[in-house]
Amino acid sequence: MNEFLLYAAVLLTVIIAVPLIRVVRGPTVYDRLVGANAIATKTIVLICLIGFLYGRIDMFIDITLAYAVLGFVGSLIIAKYFTSGKADSDD
Repeated sequence: MNEFLLYAAVLLTVIIAVPLIRVVRGPTVYDRLVGANAIATKTIVLICLIGFLYGRIDMFIDITLAYAVLGFVGSLIIAKYFTSGKADSDD
């Protein structure tokens, strides 16, 4: 079972690289924001897998909840900034 979870964690790490391309080469800021949110979501799952592998899922769940809240609030702030018209649209 641990080998399966380890392979799943490695595969998930490789899958995180796909939205990273969108973050780096995104044509618009919104594409980059969606890519960053996809990376954050996959990172939350990866942290939970690591917690299960170490046998301390309770501690890692607390970490992932804090990470999820920070990511969500950060996304809201960035989206609000770009929709308010204060940002330059020269991208």
